[in-house]
Amino acid sequence: IFHYAKGQPYIDDVGSFKERMEWVGNPRRKDGSIVIHNLDYTDNGTFTCDVKNPPDIVGKSSQVTLYVFERVPTRYGVVLGSVIAGALLLVAVLVALVYLLRYCWLRRQAVLQRRLSAMEKGKLQRSAKDASKRSRQAPVLYAMLDHSRGTKGASEKKSKGTPGDSRKDKK
Repeated sequence: IFHYAKGQPYIDDVGSFKERMEWVGNPRRKDGSIVIHNLDYTDNGTFTCDVKNPPDIVGKSSQVTLYVFERVPTRYGVVLGSVIAGALLLVAVLVALVYLLRYCWLRRQAVLQRRLSAMEKGKLQRSAKDASKRSRQAPVLYAMLDHSRGTKGASEKKSKGTPGDSRKDKK
């Protein structure tokens, strides 16, 4: 269906690929690529590539199989990427859900704490009002007396001069 000779590509004008082939290769780079446009299911098949340059070069033949699909088949990379993206999305949703639940729980605890404080204040205010209605009591003062200074022994020690007393007290 295609020949390259004397530096020129030759495309056969007969056959099923007539007027649909294009030479895109470069012999200097050892590239013998062609493009077949407007493929159809009838183009499926195995094709042979044979390189010959008589009298000195005879290349090894190779085969190329052409498959024509209605749609491009799903590649493994696309499937793997989709699975990884789905897993990351699931993790992100779970993290967001945990933070949302924690936020709601802390907010509820704060509301309950405020209610409890308000209830305690209400009880204290009610009990204070009840007590003031019953009778007015004078505030009670608590004091602790230091009896060690008023005894005789302490005054005698001071006059004798204990270690640590200042010089003015000794005189």
